[in-house]
Amino acid sequence: MAGVDRAGVGLRSERGPLLLAMMLSTGLVAIDSTVIATAVQSIVAGIGGFAQFPWLFSVYMLASAVTVPLYAKLADTIGRKPIMLFGIGAFLLGSILAAAAWSMPSLIAFRAIQGIGAGAVLPMAITMVGDMYTLEERARVQGYMASVWAISAVVGPTLGGVFAQFDLWRGIFLINIPLCLLAGWMIWTRFQEKVDKRTHRVDYAGATLFTGALTLLILGVLQGGHAWSWTSPQSLGVLGGGAILLVAFVFVERRAAEPVLPFRLLARRLLLSTNVLGFFVGAGLIGLTEYVPTFLQVTTGAAPIVAGLALGALTIGWPVAATLSGRLYLRFGFRSTAILGGAMLVLGTGALTLSTRYPNIWLVAGICFVIGAGFGFSAVTTLVAAQSSVSWEERGVVTGTQMLFRSVGQALGAAVLGAVANGVISSRGGNEQDSATMTAAATSVFVAATGIAVLLLVSALSMPKQAARATAPQAQEAVAEMG
Repeated sequence: MAGVDRAGVGLRSERGPLLLAMMLSTGLVAIDSTVIATAVQSIVAGIGGFAQFPWLFSVYMLASAVTVPLYAKLADTIGRKPIMLFGIGAFLLGSILAAAAWSMPSLIAFRAIQGIGAGAVLPMAITMVGDMYTLEERARVQGYMASVWAISAVVGPTLGGVFAQFDLWRGIFLINIPLCLLAGWMIWTRFQEKVDKRTHRVDYAGATLFTGALTLLILGVLQGGHAWSWTSPQSLGVLGGGAILLVAFVFVERRAAEPVLPFRLLARRLLLSTNVLGFFVGAGLIGLTEYVPTFLQVTTGAAPIVAGLALGALTIGWPVAATLSGRLYLRFGFRSTAILGGAMLVLGTGALTLSTRYPNIWLVAGICFVIGAGFGFSAVTTLVAAQSSVSWEERGVVTGTQMLFRSVGQALGAAVLGAVANGVISSRGGNEQDSATMTAAATSVFVAATGIAVLLLVSALSMPKQAARATAPQAQEAVAEMG
């Protein structure tokens, strides 16, 4: 059966069900990152532990982020399929255990197992799409994948609210069981790949040090300013410990036969620039999704669902632009398309800052659509550019590194922008219900988001011109191979 690279899924009749399985798997992970947000009160009423509930979110994000590099490396050595099935299996196990949780600490532990599974599912889904589809098809397909996040952003909180309304919060996790089984069965029966059988030297030391370093650094960022102050002994100890482990990791990786994170990849200008751009995508996106709805609710009196729908315009613009980006980068190159996206982000976030003077739901929704389109043109294009610049043996690591940079960007972005907002609110008396105070806080956050957009645009400008079209001819070869 004809295929692209080493994935035995070249026929369109095979790729369709597999893409559906990828979207389903991604949707499960995306929904579970937000579904419990509206069910916290119901969960606490059932098992207690109100003071500990923020860990339900933090541990999930932490576990899913720190495991990505290891999964990415393993995917390039033993194949994508076993890693994807492991991720779905771990997510399924975590869901079953979470549904049976008897206390808040047990639920937190089981959410960590879910996060370990999610850390495999997300990068593997994107990597497998890169394997299955040609260069000119990938942007359209990544648009489909992006639309999953758009739907999940609405379905997650709504579904959690429904289960909470009827005091059936355990159903949040039980619903994952049939969906995980369906996605796993489709991948097990339909996805085939050819992997060279050779002896590999697993970099256990590097994987352990990197996981430990990221765990401490992300934990310090997530909890700094919340669980403890930034200058507290806890914060300095956690962040300092993470920095020490990261330095040790660098020394170990330089001598490793098969490093978890090959520095030679980061030395490539194209991969370095796209990873940095991915970092700013994560940082900018988290700031907008956290503060746009709150800004509209306080300043315009909009209901939460209306404010959420205004932000939803962003998640509509993203897949629309992602779908169109394929035509643009094949004609004008990756770099030019990414620059277009960065310019739209600067324009959109700047307009959002100005809109705080005259808050209006429809105006903000229109601006969010432009911002979403900017993300679609820049984020998807650079991901495809990175995947297309390497062979099958490196695509897993490259994709995983992209996801890692986005995750770290989200964690740091949430911390930095949160500190900006809290600083403004505190300087004005700490009244979070005062519209003037919240407008000032939102303005500061949106100014910071504009700065992030400028840095994203600079990252796009730093992409090498000669690499912008280097892989375009491969699309025609792959299309011919498809038959």
